[in-house]
Amino acid sequence: MVLAFCLLVVFWGSAFAVIKVGLEHSPPMIFAGLRTLVGGVAMTLVAAVWGGPVYLRRDWPVLALLAAFNVVFFIGFQTLAVLYLPSGTAAVLVYLQPILVGLLAWLMLGESLSVAKVAGLVLGFSGIVAVSAESFAGDISGVGVVFGVASAFFWAVGTVYFKRYAGRVSTMWAVAAPFVIGGCVLLAFGAALEPWPAVSPTGTLFASLAYTALVGIALAWLIWLGLVRAGEASRVSAYVFFVPLVGILMGAVFLGERLTPSLLVGTFLIVGGIYLVNRSPAGAGKTEP
Repeated sequence: MVLAFCLLVVFWGSAFAVIKVGLEHSPPMIFAGLRTLVGGVAMTLVAAVWGGPVYLRRDWPVLALLAAFNVVFFIGFQTLAVLYLPSGTAAVLVYLQPILVGLLAWLMLGESLSVAKVAGLVLGFSGIVAVSAESFAGDISGVGVVFGVASAFFWAVGTVYFKRYAGRVSTMWAVAAPFVIGGCVLLAFGAALEPWPAVSPTGTLFASLAYTALVGIALAWLIWLGLVRAGEASRVSAYVFFVPLVGILMGAVFLGERLTPSLLVGTFLIVGGIYLVNRSPAGAGKTEP
């Protein structure tokens, strides 16, 4: 379980820098559509062998809604937020997701919402704000803020919705089918609004697409939904607070971006928040991992 969390954080954290490179060679929505579609096709091949049966006639409404929540709206609004906002500011808004998951899981799944858990979620989000504090300098687009919050909301809804139907749909097919459907929708949207000649078919673009599709989507989302299936949605979601932190570290190592004291403060707050969300209540038995 610990290894799965570590891999997930590294995969998603490193994907930000790779996406940034890829967007230098392609319009954003076309790039988003291509990487989600390629990731979905790769997972479809895997699911066809190891994913067990898929009951499309019975489960198509669930798969269609997962495609809408986790792909079209989440990734679509996330891409638009990055267009209108500094990347750090967009990350802060997108990583409202764990707090929203905590609230939605309490309302829709009956998960506990103790004082310690609420404090941990708020503390973790405060860490994200601290890590990204310098990104708030300058003008902030109100439209970009709306896109960022919308992205976080739909990701949270998709997470809780999957948790509700996790016993009905194979985890592999819950990644494969929605990303194929959502990838087609995003690609069609991008093709209608963005010029194909702006796509530069370079080796860098193909490498970026391959990494973000196969690692950032196929592998990462398989791990993510597997963890959500295995544990409380709110506890699992708290760990994604680490993703922007890893992204910043990757940027410092590979892109020469500067580390600041706010990074250390943010790290302390994030670790403290995750501890509070996952600690066992006094007098209780062992909690889910």
